[in-house]
Amino acid sequence: MKHTRKCFNDPAQTEFVGIIWRSWQHPFRLHADDVIRFDGRLCRVIRVNECAAGIIMNRPVRDFKTRFDKPVRFQPPLAWFRISPQSEVEILNPKRK
Repeated sequence: MKHTRKCFNDPAQTEFVGIIWRSWQHPFRLHADDVIRFDGRLCRVIRVNECAAGIIMNRPVRDFKTRFDKPVRFQPPLAWFRISPQSEVEILNPKRK
């Protein structure tokens, strides 16, 4: 049995085509791959859905000396947190179509 794509538009019902088959616009203020400034630091938006936007932020490098006076540099892992997709934050690279 061969599967074919179904055609859901009826040419006799032209008045409903604009209402039902409207292309969905992304209604959120934040978009994936946006670079934002949050608490004075640069962050990148990873993903956005209805309830939250996933954000990653670099943590600063920590320099310290051991008990034996040896200098050590430590790069902590990225901080990952969620904010509202409608947050009023400064977007530094707006890419809108």
